[in-house]
Amino acid sequence: MGEGASPQAGPPPEATRRRSAGGAHHLDRLDDATLAWEYHGMATVTFEGNPVTTIGELPAVGAELPDFTLVGQDMAAVRRDDFRGRRIVLNIFPSLDTDTCSLAVRRFNQLALIWPNTVVICVSKDLPFAQRRFCAAEGLTEVVPGSAFRSTFGEDYGVTMTDGPLQGLLARSIVIADDQGKIIYTHLTPVIEDEPDYDEANRAVGCRQEL
Repeated sequence: MGEGASPQAGPPPEATRRRSAGGAHHLDRLDDATLAWEYHGMATVTFEGNPVTTIGELPAVGAELPDFTLVGQDMAAVRRDDFRGRRIVLNIFPSLDTDTCSLAVRRFNQLALIWPNTVVICVSKDLPFAQRRFCAAEGLTEVVPGSAFRSTFGEDYGVTMTDGPLQGLLARSIVIADDQGKIIYTHLTPVIEDEPDYDEANRAVGCRQEL
């Protein structure tokens, strides 16, 4: 962000802007005074009762699911296009080394069993080795772990936390795309310590089975 620029401020009158996949606005035309200027729409959640800001906003419902390349537990790439023709559920969270995150991964592993033609990708900045160790210890075979430790996933999806004790990690959120790659549901969990809303996710994928 350019010196003196504020994320809350609107763009200079001389400039135009475009929206990127992660909810960020970047200028297409800049004058000398705003050479490096950019700003982001941001969201706010809470952690331990204190506000925490994300780098952007979740992609919009109805938009195409932004491309991503994560690192799987076997160090191979996990790409959006690997799952063409299937519904994609992104379970995004700070770290497996927290009670809520580990509970949510276990729960989504159960849900993946009843969601037809659906892949559940669990995305965090945990290293692939830690993801593999956790899934093996818990016997979790239905979810696909994806590490964002060397990707721009957090920025592209607007979920990287920019302040607070968890700065740099991913805010807890859910993004669901249909089998055509169109986003049908998003939710940013307002309180990081809370689990995702599994009932809403279940309804979003069209599952009639009660949880």
